[in-house]
Amino acid sequence: MTQKCGLNAVQLALVPIVQQEPWKHASEVFLDAGLGVVSGMLETVGEDYSSLEAIARTGGIRPDETWNANLEIATHASELASRMSVDLVTFHAGFLPEEQCDERLKMLGRLEVFGDIFGKHGIELALETGQEDAPTLVAVLEELSHPMIGVNFDPANMLLYGKGDPIDAIEQLNPWVKQVHIKDANASLVQGQWGEEVAVGDGQVDWELFLKKIPSEVNLVIEREAGDQRIEDITQAVTVVRKFVSC
Repeated sequence: MTQKCGLNAVQLALVPIVQQEPWKHASEVFLDAGLGVVSGMLETVGEDYSSLEAIARTGGIRPDETWNANLEIATHASELASRMSVDLVTFHAGFLPEEQCDERLKMLGRLEVFGDIFGKHGIELALETGQEDAPTLVAVLEELSHPMIGVNFDPANMLLYGKGDPIDAIEQLNPWVKQVHIKDANASLVQGQWGEEVAVGDGQVDWELFLKKIPSEVNLVIEREAGDQRIEDITQAVTVVRKFVSC
């Protein structure tokens, strides 16, 4: 599918390779196909995306009941990424509390642990945006001040979760951006409900303005999680990006 879309590199989900036998030789398959791996993605244990309330309860490193399992997954994923010479891994940390509280302190401590696990292999860790607003994430990053932790900026997630304007958010988070997801969405008109992911160019992201905000050295990774014509939608995303960015 990647080659059909005119692309030669991917972001690779690491957990299936760690846990599932059929995926064990994925890195060799990508190499044989001439496909590069620009980054890895870590999925935490027990995530439930059936509703905003469900993912707030189960997502990332916040739940105590999955912390030990996530610690084990992170350790194995960091070792795999190191063997594959992948120097950036992204994941959703979970909903970070806006105010100072015990829950926030717990999550910052766990982020520090994750940063150290990947950092010892020279791998940067990027927190994917959307589950908190930009000022909250900026405050967390400043408080952590971890040299190996930055941001994977997803403009669509800001709209899907109802966490603010993507342009305003990228301006605030720009110093920490390590990678950008090319994904589009329309925000929900109902508080507390998901927005709708759509093909790039069909949603509320102002791509001409947004792409001007991205540092030239940052990789742009197309992510399409919805829809039933993925190849066509990814090809459309390539066309939109190339309209505004010299490749």
